[in-house]
Amino acid sequence: MTPLTPYIGLVAGFLTSSAAIPQVIKTYRTKHARDLSMWQLVMLNFGMLLWLIYGWQIGDRPLILANTFSIACYSFLIAMKVHYARKGRD
Repeated sequence: MTPLTPYIGLVAGFLTSSAAIPQVIKTYRTKHARDLSMWQLVMLNFGMLLWLIYGWQIGDRPLILANTFSIACYSFLIAMKVHYARKGRD
């Protein structure tokens, strides 16, 4: 492992985790999430939870940080999807 390895992990984690932000913003602005697949969101969130647990077990800080942020973003999308469905918008 080189001295740059943790930074490469942090940048990769930031880029892949921040990919959820445009969808979060769009869903919040439009106030509907009918085009989002609940199964995809739940499966992705569960997979990220497993990556988080794995990262925690091996002590990989970039993996822990990236997946914690991703879980927060996708959990917010799931919450918005449920909320808008209950309001009859989806």
